[in-house]
Amino acid sequence: MSGQTHTDKRVQFDFEIDFSNGGGIQGQGFRLDIEGADIADAELADFIVRDLRLLMVAEIRILNKRIISERHKRGPAASAQPGAGPQRFVDLSHTIEHGMITYKGLPAPLICDHLSREQSRALYAPGTEFAIGKIEMVSNTGTYLDSPYHRYADGKDLSQLDLDTLAEMEGVVVRLTGMSGRVISQSALAATEVRGKAVLVHTGWDAHWRTDQYFENHPFLTRDAALWLRDHGARLVGIDSLNIDDTSDGHRPVHTTLLGAGIPIVEHLRGLEQLPITGFRFSAVPVKVKGMGTFPVRAYATLAD
Repeated sequence: MSGQTHTDKRVQFDFEIDFSNGGGIQGQGFRLDIEGADIADAELADFIVRDLRLLMVAEIRILNKRIISERHKRGPAASAQPGAGPQRFVDLSHTIEHGMITYKGLPAPLICDHLSREQSRALYAPGTEFAIGKIEMVSNTGTYLDSPYHRYADGKDLSQLDLDTLAEMEGVVVRLTGMSGRVISQSALAATEVRGKAVLVHTGWDAHWRTDQYFENHPFLTRDAALWLRDHGARLVGIDSLNIDDTSDGHRPVHTTLLGAGIPIVEHLRGLEQLPITGFRFSAVPVKVKGMGTFPVRAYATLAD
């Protein structure tokens, strides 16, 4: 329409970014389209990291910010979707074995026969035999899923979880191998589109599985990272580390935040280096047990072949 005034807003700013694996970048006079009349520095940091598709970000400083009236230059980017056609599966679970320690202080599983093949021969016709196994283990064994009941007495237990929060979810990998330090903050996630997705944090810590090093100084998410994942709509969060939380104290803010929002957690994943960043589906379905908050899963990804 003739004479119409466009009131689109853009933000212009300088920035300094430090990376957790060393080095950094700076920018001057950078501009981004925004909705509304203003934008907070924290939200702006998320925008710039996502816009540049940066990974392993440790700290972001926003400088000399000002809002200008200027027509937006582009629309939102489309998110990648898993492709159709032939599929293959990638196993992301550790094998549960007799005597295996998943977490120091918790007992190892005991795996044995309830009825051996030899014993069964007395019960069946000649040439017919069966084995019935027996396993005694704590629910936090191997690669396992935490439901809200694990943290909250009134939260959903394993039997109450919806399958659409456990199976065939669109997945995304946050690749953080080689990072300096152990702390995974919001800035390390901000380049990733997580809404409606299973978010798998790849630290490479699974390389230490079944060694003493696995239990010491593991990578973990911070409270602000958990809040960001919750507020940006993650459906499930997994990690290939000993614990998604810092275990040096008893607070567990990541479990508190995610499980409080009904977002399941999968810990002790493996093999995330086999996955692309996007373009796969993730499944981690536990046994449907009433009154239990955690249980081992056969976690796997489905990829177009």
